[in-house]
Amino acid sequence: MADPAYIDADGVLVDGEAWVALSTTEPTGTKLVSMTSANDGSSLDWSQYVDLVVVAASQSAGTVHEGDTLLGYFNNDTNSNYQVQYFRGNGSSVNVSRTTAAYMQVGNSLSVLVDSDISTSVIWHIFDINSGKYKSATSQWAATRAVPATWTVGFYSFVWQSTAAITEIDLNMENANYGAGSMISLFGILPRMVS
Repeated sequence: MADPAYIDADGVLVDGEAWVALSTTEPTGTKLVSMTSANDGSSLDWSQYVDLVVVAASQSAGTVHEGDTLLGYFNNDTNSNYQVQYFRGNGSSVNVSRTTAAYMQVGNSLSVLVDSDISTSVIWHIFDINSGKYKSATSQWAATRAVPATWTVGFYSFVWQSTAAITEIDLNMENANYGAGSMISLFGILPRMVS
């Protein structure tokens, strides 16, 4: 078990911040961002956290009008072990679908063709990461594409069919590299220790 920030030097529980910043990266020029647990008993060890939250502001460096897609994986699992439901709309139409996949489509990302100063936002909440049950997650995102000009929002839900603790999260831009100005941050959510 890790030595979390809410236990002081005397072993007394203190109520620290519920969200602990674990990492931030600016992945320009690469397609893949890997985030891994330190597994060393430090505050970067995921074994002490109940949930993880990934907050991403990203843009694809690709030149496809439709933009790009952020794909997520746990523990390097690229087999068809993810149950996914997609709910997305653009103000005039709604699309709902369900599938079994080898990845989680966490959200869409616009391309530099739209505007080099605009990024897509994604909040990916991963629940109960150390439990011995299948893991669940949700993502909320907003994006656009240039042709036709469409602003889209989505709420996606996922089940990873594995009882393993989550020790690695990969967030991959499907087609192109991450564009300049992209930023991905990971937060660990602690249990509240005092009332």
